[in-house]
Amino acid sequence: MTSPASAIEVFTDGACAGNPGPGGWAWATAPDGAQRGSGGEAHSTNQRMEIMAVLQALRSLEGRLVIVSDSTYVINCFRDRWWFRWQSNGWRNAKKEPVANVDLWQPLIELVLDRNPTFRWVKGHSGDPMNDLVDALAVAASKGPFAARAPDPSPADPPQGSLFDP
Repeated sequence: MTSPASAIEVFTDGACAGNPGPGGWAWATAPDGAQRGSGGEAHSTNQRMEIMAVLQALRSLEGRLVIVSDSTYVINCFRDRWWFRWQSNGWRNAKKEPVANVDLWQPLIELVLDRNPTFRWVKGHSGDPMNDLVDALAVAASKGPFAARAPDPSPADPPQGSLFDP
C-alpha cells in the first residue's frame, strides 16, 4: 500500500521486559525519526505498549497519518473492525470475556474515528530502519524512569506514562 502524498508516516512499537513486566512504547516519523516520543509503565504487557504507541502518536501529531506497526493485534483490530464487534458486545470479545486494555482501546478508537489514519503492517526485526528505531526507543523506554500511575484507571481516565524526547 502506498502512503497518501500529504500524509505523515509514523512508525510505532511497544516492548516489554517480561510479559507482564516493565514496558515501553515509542513512535517516530519517517523518513528520519525527526519527530518522536516514547514512555513506559513499570508493570505492563507487550500488547498494552503496542496500543499505547499508536495512541500517543495520534495524540501528538497533527494532520493525516499513516500508522506503520509490526503489531498484528493493532493492525487487525482496525483492518478487520474488531473494535466494532467489541463495542456492539458491550466490550466483550468473541469468547464473551472482557476486552483487554479497554482503557486504551476506547480513546484510541475515538481518535481513529475522528482522524481516520491509514494503517500498514511492517514485519518486525526485518531490517526496516524505522521499525528498528522505534523498537530501540521502546526497549530503552521499558527501562524507565516511569511516571507514577494510578493502580486501577477507569476507562474514562487516560493512562499515565512519561513522554520524553530522547
